[in-house]
Amino acid sequence: MATADTNPKPTMRLDLKVMGPILALVVLVVIGALMNGNFLSAGNITNVLSRSAFIGIIAVGMTFVITAGGLDLSVGSMAAFIAGLMILVMNGLLPVMGVGWPLVFVGMLTAIVAGTAAGFINGFLITNMRIEAFIVTLGTMGIYRSLVTWLADGGTLSLDFGMRAIIRPIYFDGILGISWPIIVFALVAILGEVVMRRGAFGRHAAAVGSNDQVARYSSVNVNRVRMMTYVGLGVLVGIATIMYVPRLGSASSSTGVLWELEAIAAVIIGGTMLKGGFGRVWGTVIGVLILSLIGNILNLTDGVSPYLNGAVQGVIIILAVILQRDKKAEG
Repeated sequence: MATADTNPKPTMRLDLKVMGPILALVVLVVIGALMNGNFLSAGNITNVLSRSAFIGIIAVGMTFVITAGGLDLSVGSMAAFIAGLMILVMNGLLPVMGVGWPLVFVGMLTAIVAGTAAGFINGFLITNMRIEAFIVTLGTMGIYRSLVTWLADGGTLSLDFGMRAIIRPIYFDGILGISWPIIVFALVAILGEVVMRRGAFGRHAAAVGSNDQVARYSSVNVNRVRMMTYVGLGVLVGIATIMYVPRLGSASSSTGVLWELEAIAAVIIGGTMLKGGFGRVWGTVIGVLILSLIGNILNLTDGVSPYLNGAVQGVIIILAVILQRDKKAEG
């Protein structure tokens, strides 16, 4: 007599949470190639990757912040302020140091120090003063945007013309045809993935974001981990700004607008949980590329206005959060 099979064979199931962003990226590449013959040209791909590097570098840092249960709405305004400060310092020291790479290095140091300080301020207010991350970074977003507007006197801060020629290679040059912003983005992403997957800090960030009380019982210094995520994000904003300033050689109140939206969108699209507890740096990289390709496709086609790029990103964030909520409900 035949017996019933109590152990059904496992069925292959496509995990959209993992494969979804990759499939979306492939679909976008196909759509772009069909809509415009120049989409897959080396020039266009290089341009897309170079422009996405700024957001990508910041998004890697944002991945750790969100994984640890935090949020930072100030990164775009922070970048604008750092860019303005970097330009002012280099212009101010130009009569003393003259045109040359030593002055560029001073400008780079200024950006890193300013980014570190800005990240520390956010982290201190959130961890030590125990103010909600949303409130703190919403406030600093307004502060940094107002400061750069004040420094520029409502206009634009422009780097000295002689210095522009010196600093220009940071954005436009590179190695083997690969520009420096792309190289820096790749290195930051690789390091971030290693730290998230293999490092103790990545595990601690996930533990804090999942349940900070349990993390404390496990001897994790919750405040220090959260502080380091914001400081690390500030440093990466400084690095992104160093890559950005040579592109235009200027900064104004419109610099970095919606960068926070793009960074958060890239993180959520990549599979990092908005409420914390799980982060995926490689997914964030895919998210950055998806957003960049959407913007590029909108620019190359006449069917949809490129001014709707922000609206598209907003819709993507909402859909990504809905999908995350459904996944939790199933669990």
